Amino acid sequence: MNWQGAIAGGMMMMAPWSSFAQQPLPAINIVGDAIPQALTSTPGDALRGRAIVANRQQGLCLLCHTGPIPEERFQGNLAPDLSGAGSRWSEGQLRLRIADAQRLNPASIMPAYYRTGGLVRVGANWQGKPVLDAQQIEDVVAFLLTLK
Repeated sequence: MNWQGAIAGGMMMMAPWSSFAQQPLPAINIVGDAIPQALTSTPGDALRGRAIVANRQQGLCLLCHTGPIPEERFQGNLAPDLSGAGSRWSEGQLRLRIADAQRLNPASIMPAYYRTGGLVRVGANWQGKPVLDAQQIEDVVAFLLTLK
């Protein structure tokens, strides 16, 4: 199934936008509960991914999740603990959960980090722009895969 996406709610107001956001998102092939193919030809970098997860203005992951990032206080408890994520899900499963968790659970409160269509309450300045670009998604996936 091919799709393109958008971002919803207040999450978009905190994302750093760059020139990539003006380009249409490439088609993504979803197979079952995963996106098996990487979104970029450059492998994800776990250190950059960790920085995105820990950053309260970029990924905002710790707003809802807790994880093995001890220097960050006040971690969330609304979503699964990120500890062990690399053992619970495959690379492709993590990629889909980050890109668009609502594909798996339409009632999910997890924002679509790499979708630009079909969402509501998207400010005019942010329409057509994902929260994270493809490389950032791959970086977060690389980090989560280290959490065994």
